[in-house]
Amino acid sequence: MSEPNLILILAVFALAGFVKGVIGLGLPTVAMGLLATRMAPAHALAIVIVPAILTNIWQTFGGPYLRDIVRRLWPMLIGLLAGIWFGAGLMTGPYARYGTLVLGILLVIYGIIGLGKVRFHVPQPHEKWIGGVVGLTTGVVSAATGVQVIPSMPFMQAIGLEKDELVQALGVFFTTATIALAFGLADAGLLNVSVAVPGLVALASGFAGMFIGQNVRTRMHPDAFRRWFLIAMVLLGIYLASEAMEKIFA
Repeated sequence: MSEPNLILILAVFALAGFVKGVIGLGLPTVAMGLLATRMAPAHALAIVIVPAILTNIWQTFGGPYLRDIVRRLWPMLIGLLAGIWFGAGLMTGPYARYGTLVLGILLVIYGIIGLGKVRFHVPQPHEKWIGGVVGLTTGVVSAATGVQVIPSMPFMQAIGLEKDELVQALGVFFTTATIALAFGLADAGLLNVSVAVPGLVALASGFAGMFIGQNVRTRMHPDAFRRWFLIAMVLLGIYLASEAMEKIFA
């Protein structure tokens, strides 16, 4: 990989790690969105996957709620794995050119939902089957774009998870997704030695960004930062979608 691309990866993951350090999430979303401006989503995901897995594992075991989360979200996790399996090939097959367009649209939706502070409510008797459907949908979307925030995150907020439990639940969900995606990338031949150096650069800069972000969190109100982050995601999504549409319809 060329030196300019390595510098790009270093900068992207430092920013993505910084965002995760401040608000507790966003590393894969930011990294996939920015890298997709210069490369195909499948190649971007091959670089994102190892830093995402390691940071998500840390988040998964960073609280006391793991057993309760698995007991409550197991239909969603099974649906997620099934969706990723059903969607295998979407990122690398004949529909791969639509991946950037879908990613852009998802970033816009994600940003608008966050900025509008939209809140849903799922009654507890319906939590299991709706969770399975949400997991399945998120799995297919993740297989196509590498991003797992829609519709999983609104659902987890809708079932009333408390702040710390929600952060750990996102870690469990994202860890499951990224490990499943890693197997798919390996089968497609994209997870190989050619991404070793970019992956190490991404990992180091991502953790450095997280460390800085966690220190900034004590001085900056997370809600204010989150607002500007969501605005940036909307603008990035619009840019990616418009660029993809130009290529598709050219």
